[in-house]
Order: sequence, then C-alpha cells, then structure tokens
Amino acid sequence: MPYIIIRLDKILKERNISQQEFARMTDIRQPSINDMCRNKTVRLPLDNLAKICDVLNLDITDILELKKESKE
Repeated sequence: MPYIIIRLDKILKERNISQQEFARMTDIRQPSINDMCRNKTVRLPLDNLAKICDVLNLDITDILELKKESKE
C-alpha cells in the first residue's frame, strides 16, 4: 500500500533550522512540527502545508513524497 513521507526533518537539518525556530517562523505549534518531522502526522492541514512551502520557498513535492511500496 502506498504511503506519504514528510521530508521536513531532513530539510530543516540541511538548513540548520530547529523545530522550535521553525514553529515560530510558520506560526505552527511545535508539537505539530515534531510530529511532521517524525512522520507521525495523520492529517496535515492545507494551510500548514502552504505556510511550510512559503517559508522554506519550496514546492509541495519537495516536502511530500509518495512511496509506492509497503511500509513494512
């Protein structure tokens, strides 16, 4: 079954941005950022996704990746 990977953790590490700093930059709660970085997010509000793309100057496809194989 396909699943989606959120690449936020890798992107923040590459840019040397802490989760707490990114939460301030996007006005998204830090626990939500942490869940996204750990790929534990079940629902991702579109406005949050838009904020992330805007602040990081990236496209949605840079943040999200569809994996076709099973998680197992």
